[in-house]
Amino acid sequence: MNYQRLITFGIKRLREKQGMTQEQFSEKAGMSVQGLSNLERNKYQPTAETIDLICKNFGIHPVDLLMDYPEDMEKGELLRQIDVILKTFPKEELQKIYKVLSALKDF
Repeated sequence: MNYQRLITFGIKRLREKQGMTQEQFSEKAGMSVQGLSNLERNKYQPTAETIDLICKNFGIHPVDLLMDYPEDMEKGELLRQIDVILKTFPKEELQKIYKVLSALKDF
């Protein structure tokens, strides 16, 4: 799995969901337009500092950049879908997921 590509796609997806131009997004994100353009074209990998800055300025978690969420799904249905998926994981993987969720809870 190419995490760089997922993160850069997530940044572009976030910008588009916000209905922002690259200029507007880069200003709010605290980065240059050229830097954002290079990120969106996957020319370089964002630093941890850049990811943190984007997340802080847009009020999201870093994991939000890795995934696209079904926004129209109700909470109960979303929980049922998560349950179905989690039942396919072995115990060791579930323990890792638990640690991540515990860390996100305190984010």
